[in-house]
Amino acid sequence: MTPYKDFQNRFKLFASKHPHLIVTTLSNIFTMRLIGNKTHGDLAEIGMVEFINQYIYDFKSIHVGKDLFRAKEHEEDIVIISELSKQEIPVSLKAYGDGPLQLSTDKNWKMFPYLETFRRKEIKDTNTIKEIFSSDAFSEFGIINVMPLIYDEKRKRCNILVFDQEKAKNNVTRIAKVSVGSGRKHPIFEFRDANDNYVCEVRYGGATANALQRGLWTHTKNALPCFDSLTNGWIDYSHNHTLVKLFGLALVSSEKGHTEANIILQKDIDRLKKV
Repeated sequence: MTPYKDFQNRFKLFASKHPHLIVTTLSNIFTMRLIGNKTHGDLAEIGMVEFINQYIYDFKSIHVGKDLFRAKEHEEDIVIISELSKQEIPVSLKAYGDGPLQLSTDKNWKMFPYLETFRRKEIKDTNTIKEIFSSDAFSEFGIINVMPLIYDEKRKRCNILVFDQEKAKNNVTRIAKVSVGSGRKHPIFEFRDANDNYVCEVRYGGATANALQRGLWTHTKNALPCFDSLTNGWIDYSHNHTLVKLFGLALVSSEKGHTEANIILQKDIDRLKKV
């Protein structure tokens, strides 16, 4: 079992025993969409770090931010550290709607050019597919540590859905190049299982492609069998308008006030732990 998988199991167990804590945290995170459509993504990083530090025993977490890893080798937003083994787990945290999900930007643009070297519209040979997954171009496929916080805004529900790369690799029986459709500007390579169900895709990613047109992607609705829910399914969330007011007050108050507020908030967290 990988260190990240071990953490996932611990998180899932905790969420099953204390669902009110994850509901409260995710409700507060997605409330940040009231401030701005992209605000919740950045604040989710520090929110989940604090959640781990407060509640997930034997693990701690730090927020690496944007500056520390400006020229980073991987795509970390947070680092989770096992208190037992001291092993560090770099994790990319995503806050996406229930739909397309980017797993990797493939910033070195290896995957798509490698697939093109086979010069085929379709790859169905089992040995060739194994060769692809074991290639240097796909070396990071099995070690992508992504924690996606998925929300369905219309239904006011959310989920933490983690893509199981090993299951995906084992399920893939066909890789097909798709050139047109769905308003697509560039071709993609789709990965499908024996029943022709969608698993994931590799997007073009060349010089003319933007962030949405490159890298490794999947889809939380279309590839659901390849996901594991750390929240044990969908959970309902609600907006916390008091939190929005708190942020407004915090931005125009002093550090002394923040210190006093932190003491009050920590007392409330300690109370929640006992519920």
